[in-house]
Amino acid sequence: MAAVEKIVLLKSIPLFSGLGDAELHTLFDHSSVRSFPKNSVIINDGDESDSLYVIVSGRVKVFLMNDKGKEVILNYQSAEEYFGELSLLDQVCRSASVITLEPCQFIIITKTDFMRCISMHPEIALRVIRDLTARLRELTDEVKGLALLDVYGRLTRVLLKLAEMKGGELVIDQLPSRKDLASMIGSSREMTTRIIKSLEEGKYVSIQDKTMIIHGQLPPAW
Repeated sequence: MAAVEKIVLLKSIPLFSGLGDAELHTLFDHSSVRSFPKNSVIINDGDESDSLYVIVSGRVKVFLMNDKGKEVILNYQSAEEYFGELSLLDQVCRSASVITLEPCQFIIITKTDFMRCISMHPEIALRVIRDLTARLRELTDEVKGLALLDVYGRLTRVLLKLAEMKGGELVIDQLPSRKDLASMIGSSREMTTRIIKSLEEGKYVSIQDKTMIIHGQLPPAW
């Protein structure tokens, strides 16, 4: 990736949007650009690492897995988003694992360069704090949903979170697999499949390939 392309990409990310070209050139002069194929584990929960990953292209899944192989999906991320910021702020090992869902390219920024940037531009630290606060609120909402909602409520909540308004309808362009949806809501794949099938039969949603369209308001209960 040419330096100019790297600068254009990083400017599009809110975290670095206030920096000028010269500052971005200085900050990312030693950053690296790496590509990974689909199903590559980028970081593992418990790894010792001190780099920030900016997604240039592709999608990743952020997840936790216990010793028995049970998986909990925390998030999906795509181009212009980033992960790994916690390792830049403390000395603790990675708190989650990240795997590519399709071929991906990343700009990898070291802790040394990032801290130098913060020392020159304290407002970037404030942006990181705001982003972390927003993610903490989302995590709190997820825990609340797992504790207070039934399976149907948790599933519809996730579907609405993944959907974007397009042409007057809510659309999920990259609908996760039934297995992944079940992992996100703490349910079985069979139960998740039954609920989605029921929503299709009721004409509340339609699915083609990996695209789901949500037609109007979903029913309050199953």
